Amino acid sequence: MAAREDDGFLSRWSRRKAQVRQGATVAELPAVPPPAAAPPVMVAAAPVAAEPEVPAAEPAPPAPTLEEARALTPASDFRRFVTPNVTPEVRNAALKQLFTDPHFNVMDGLDIYIDDYGKPDPIPEAMLRLMTQSKALDLFPEPPPTAAPVPPEAPALTEAAATDEDPDLRLQPHDAAGPDGAEPGPVQDPGRAP
Repeated sequence: MAAREDDGFLSRWSRRKAQVRQGATVAELPAVPPPAAAPPVMVAAAPVAAEPEVPAAEPAPPAPTLEEARALTPASDFRRFVTPNVTPEVRNAALKQLFTDPHFNVMDGLDIYIDDYGKPDPIPEAMLRLMTQSKALDLFPEPPPTAAPVPPEAPALTEAAATDEDPDLRLQPHDAAGPDGAEPGPVQDPGRAP
């Protein structure tokens, strides 16, 4: 029987559950008696002095009003405005007055997501005008092209130069003679049989 007393809660529970499945009656466990109360201790009676007279409680001050909350300054005492008996409108007005003090608007540097990341970095306008993306987005409308004046000393183009696609890259005129003789072919190796 000692082994059963040492069983844990789960093994007792499992055993009772198996007994219920088999249809056996399960004996109720005795309820744990509450802890015994400590016996009363006899104390020698001390002479009882007359109870001191308690002064009558002062009446609670009236709840602050909205006008008083609006008259507050940051140096005022706000404790009276945040007690449980103050209406929410008065409490909110008092706290609004408290937080108008500029020292509450000083950034501590610990806010890492306070910058405006939608603001672009300052790129010089001259560099921005050269970017292809600014042209595609039409950030800077281009003025209408003006016709460049033709310099008066420009020579007139000859007919041959006018037909070339790029006369500056032409190496020789088209009517120049090519190499004499037949076109060069593959070189025959003298040691090789035909």
